[in-house]
Amino acid sequence: MCKVFSTDGSGNMTFEDFLDMMSVFSDNAPKSVKVEYAFRIYDFDNDDTLSNSDLTEVINRLTGGNDDERLKLPKEDMEMLINNIYQEADLDDDDMLSFAEFEHVISKAPDFVTSFRIRL
Repeated sequence: MCKVFSTDGSGNMTFEDFLDMMSVFSDNAPKSVKVEYAFRIYDFDNDDTLSNSDLTEVINRLTGGNDDERLKLPKEDMEMLINNIYQEADLDDDDMLSFAEFEHVISKAPDFVTSFRIRL
């Protein structure tokens, strides 16, 4: 996540980078800004799409599967979950999500703005 906000893309953040990150995660940040940064955070390979590998990484991180092998979803469950995501959000059936497709599906999630935040 720090790579997305660091000016040079290295993950090393200046104080200004940190303030930018906190601004995006604040309650007052516009939804469009939050959506843009969520997409960039989830795009682990920086190819401007959310592919199978990106979605697998997101799911593993959300479930703790990266840290504990016991929490990793079985391959069949992971495939089913990713297929369900594509059925819901992949409007052009290319097995990846563009920013526009991601933005469209997020627009259906009323709790996104309140959940994509850091409260201090």
